[in-house]
Amino acid sequence: MLSFKKPNVEQFFRTYAIEDFDVNHDESQLIFSTNLSGKFNLWGMDLPNVFPYPLTFIDQNSQGIVFDKQGRYVIAGFDSNGDENAQLYAMPPKGGDLKPVRIKEGQRHMNPFLSKDGTLLYYTSTKDDQTFLKAYCYNLETEEETIVIEGTDAATYLYDLSPEENSYLFIKQFANTYTLGFVKRDGEDILLTPVTEEQHTVSGAVYTSEDELYLLTNYNDDLSYLAKFNLNTKAFTKVLAKEGEDFTGIKYDKDRNSLYLVTAKGVEDYLYHYDLLNGELTVVNTPASIIEKLHVTKSGNLYLLARSATRPFNIYKKEMGSLLDWVALTNYGVPGVADEELVEPEVFMYPSYDGLEIEALFFRAKENSNNGHVILWPHGWPQAAERKQFRSLFQFLVNRGYSIFAPNFRGSAGYGLKFMKMVEGDWGNGPRLDNIEGLEFLIKNDDANREKILLMGGSYGGYMALLLHGRHANYFKAVVDIFGPSDLFSFIESVPEHWKPVMNQWVGDPIKDREKLIEFSPITYLAGMVKPMLVIQGAMDPRVVKAESDKIVAALQKNGADVEYIVLDDEGHGFSKKENEMKVYRAVLKFFDRFI
Repeated sequence: MLSFKKPNVEQFFRTYAIEDFDVNHDESQLIFSTNLSGKFNLWGMDLPNVFPYPLTFIDQNSQGIVFDKQGRYVIAGFDSNGDENAQLYAMPPKGGDLKPVRIKEGQRHMNPFLSKDGTLLYYTSTKDDQTFLKAYCYNLETEEETIVIEGTDAATYLYDLSPEENSYLFIKQFANTYTLGFVKRDGEDILLTPVTEEQHTVSGAVYTSEDELYLLTNYNDDLSYLAKFNLNTKAFTKVLAKEGEDFTGIKYDKDRNSLYLVTAKGVEDYLYHYDLLNGELTVVNTPASIIEKLHVTKSGNLYLLARSATRPFNIYKKEMGSLLDWVALTNYGVPGVADEELVEPEVFMYPSYDGLEIEALFFRAKENSNNGHVILWPHGWPQAAERKQFRSLFQFLVNRGYSIFAPNFRGSAGYGLKFMKMVEGDWGNGPRLDNIEGLEFLIKNDDANREKILLMGGSYGGYMALLLHGRHANYFKAVVDIFGPSDLFSFIESVPEHWKPVMNQWVGDPIKDREKLIEFSPITYLAGMVKPMLVIQGAMDPRVVKAESDKIVAALQKNGADVEYIVLDDEGHGFSKKENEMKVYRAVLKFFDRFI
């Protein structure tokens, strides 16, 4: 009888991703950004057929896809090797040469959208103000451009136009937990939430008429809810909340006078339909755990970009009024690996050092392959969260016998504003101890062996990996840092300019908080970093610049530490090219296998 080897790294990392998508006005074509060829490009589908065909060959990440409402062209943004400086191009819907539309090298152009007649392109950019940003209206016919919104005291992002294009919706970001919504109408900036000294957020909003908007906010509350604002009377009304759920997404279906609402509850998302006429809220079942993007068409059909712990990014369609369930338009999975070979995470709750309840995911290696080792994974971006979302890295390592523990330490999103604020100005204390308490919880419950724990993280998780290594090396056999900040002083100075206004609240003030930033910087604890390390860095990273990894590696090498260093010359803050992703994760596996 024939026998086959276990799935190898290429099978797991030939699992493709989808960054973004859009559907044209008559639903005859869908365009999406995917790395189906190994590098990101735009691909199309002529619906209802779902066989994809390539549209671009630029081999770069796309930062936005927008169809002209008459279907004449597409606007898309592309960066360069992960530098996140998207430049805007136009192209025919069936592909062809990319026509530069708004280009300024070294600057980023964000949130593009078009007027109803397709002649005006709106976008936000760093090109004239890298700190507070400006929003522009560019006439595609006359090539004239005007500034429509100017940031003055916070990074300011243009989000939408009113139905008759007489006013603008924009967001000011004072901090990750302090974002205010405004409408600019007749020269007046109208605040969408009541004036208060208490910080809160507006995380989404839609016009339902020239005079009325619905918004998602946690004003005067811990979790975000649905509210209504009247531009004429300035009346703010709380409309709808769901206990234990944080409202994160909103879409308006004009023709059926209804809203689609996305909520987060810890590690999963939920979708609802809300009828504005009768106030009826209905659960909409979804084919995946995490909703990345929802698109509502004029016909009422829904298009969804979503993923689950065992199913990668896919696009799904649900027809209006159909009794049938969602139909998958893409079929991305792990080639050659059956679904039953993948692992759904267990959800743990444990008390931290101060009694705070922490939720965590535990991907348990199957009994027949378990090597007894657990990898602690502190998630990236301290005010994000680890959720039931597919990671090729997780499923590959679990398949190879490693269990993975991913706690949503204090600061993580999805648990309320108060919880999220706990990391602000406290990067290196509370979250660090939450991770340690999580390990003690695993050990106490026989889910981890104290002598068989490994550590790996990326971005903020890389920072936390360095800090935990320096301060708690006795817990770990080996450590992997993927583009993590090593020195908070240099990190604060080197982030993109439009991040800098939030840094004092988010991380700390280099002068007022000097002693605290020294205490929280991993480089302070070099002497404690005694375990073998693998450090990975993208040379084009605009968020955590290469100097952050260079500094820690040079210092460790000077101390005679066992440290390997991989620099990817054509990557930024992540992996945009399959060959680089596979190179790195082969190295991670080889590194961890040294300690089995």
